[in-house]
Amino acid sequence: MNNNGKFVISLDFELQWGVFDKETLESYKTNILGVREALPKTLEMFDSYNVKATFATVGFLFARDKEELLRFIPKEKPQYTDPNLSPYSKQLALVKDSESEDSLHFAASLIDLIKKYPDQELATHTFSHYYCLEEGQKVDDFRRDTQAAIAIAQEGGAELKSLVFPKNQFNEEYLQVCKELGISSYRGNETSWIYSAKNEEEQTLLKRAFRLLDTYLNISGHNCATMQEVGTSYPYNIPSSRFLRPFSPKLSFLEGFRLRRILKSMTHAAKTKTIFHLWWHPHNFGANQQENFYFLTKILEHYQKLNAKYGFESVTMAGIANQIKENNG
Repeated sequence: MNNNGKFVISLDFELQWGVFDKETLESYKTNILGVREALPKTLEMFDSYNVKATFATVGFLFARDKEELLRFIPKEKPQYTDPNLSPYSKQLALVKDSESEDSLHFAASLIDLIKKYPDQELATHTFSHYYCLEEGQKVDDFRRDTQAAIAIAQEGGAELKSLVFPKNQFNEEYLQVCKELGISSYRGNETSWIYSAKNEEEQTLLKRAFRLLDTYLNISGHNCATMQEVGTSYPYNIPSSRFLRPFSPKLSFLEGFRLRRILKSMTHAAKTKTIFHLWWHPHNFGANQQENFYFLTKILEHYQKLNAKYGFESVTMAGIANQIKENNG
């Protein structure tokens, strides 16, 4: 295993799953539908800049039609105290018969496209966009959900080795299930209190405000982990360093600060031989695509400079796990 810094990118690919109330869906439909254009463009850019990424994909999206989707749904479903959190209660009834009729709920064609790029990793974002910290659900529900995600991916010829918890609701009690089912790595949260894993009720305006401020100013630090730190427990926690927030017209005057914040942390990781883990959702780039892809270009150009100067290496989450395993013999 080389001792260079690592550049890890993960994308939470979920389309409409996880967006439940009607008002939110209507206001965000442009972003979700825009994934059909944004994701292929993202793959082309990654290929052009020799960047590897992990596409953590909701299991529902692997289905080619509703019949296949229903075939993989677990018989016993999570009983969230808040029924609005369950896609099985209301949202499933809205799903149409196939991707050609329903581009909000199916994405087999986009998953097929990801598979055409061998340097990219398909991972799981759970089967049903599962919330691991919400009241009512339990570990056996998570086990069934993860088994369903693995099974539907295998049906399409994909092997899942990495996991990203929806809403970053990391639950340490569920890591044993991941280990049992062959998941070797997951994306943990930054160590700062403003990023600690909480359910929706526990999220506060203060924490949200600090996270927004941290987008532009270095409040929480660079959040870069060493390979040794990641390798101390299994499955391996490859923690987030920074969320790539999408372009905001209202905050466009702060774009320079937003870019500088990311580039400085990337440089820090390259110099200190640590891991910088950047993440976002494909639907974050669904709107304002010109501005978002211009911003991403700047990041990838900076990566190439760091790669040439310091050997900064682009690697998937599974790639990190494989390097640690090789190092440990």
